Amino acid sequence: MQSLRGLAWLLAFQSLGELLSRGLTLPVPGPVMGMLLLLLALRFKTVSVPVGQCAEFLLSHLSLLFVPVGVGVMTHLGLVAQYGWRILAVIVVSTLIGLAITALCLKSLGQADEKARQSAPDKAG
Repeated sequence: MQSLRGLAWLLAFQSLGELLSRGLTLPVPGPVMGMLLLLLALRFKTVSVPVGQCAEFLLSHLSLLFVPVGVGVMTHLGLVAQYGWRILAVIVVSTLIGLAITALCLKSLGQADEKARQSAPDKAG
């Protein structure tokens, strides 16, 4: 029952994000707005517990979610044969860019945390 409540929360936040995005003509996609709203709402136990149980259920059946993608690839094998190397290059380059940006963000956050620790008064003494 909690998993269904979690799914209802997920769908509600996605719908709310769509309404906000389209209603306010924001340049952000509705599902992204919904995720941001969900992120804020996860602080409350009435949202976090059911969504957590729904997430566990979805993750346990994650392999089933790849079936439609596999069928889609199989129906468009001609396009994969024609653009396969380009698709692979884009995937590799975008993954490397994502990893590099993540590493830079973590490095800068680590440096900021270290500076904050050094500038904070020592409570041990």
